Amino acid sequence: MSLVIENDLGTREVIKMATRERAAALSTREWKHRLAGYGYAVRDEADGQLILEKLPYRIDVCVLPPELFAT
Repeated sequence: MSLVIENDLGTREVIKMATRERAAALSTREWKHRLAGYGYAVRDEADGQLILEKLPYRIDVCVLPPELFAT
């Protein structure tokens, strides 16, 4: 079971970092690679949610806003 925290101050900072890195990346693939450099991964759920996980233990951090994946 994983814990998803959506309103934590640290979580907001992580989402800001993910947003900043998405703006700098040319593709979704590059963005995911850049996030891995910070120790995070993106998991696609069956229901369409995108979960940001902390590596290496894959602990859920938050649900990412869908606009980060808009092309």
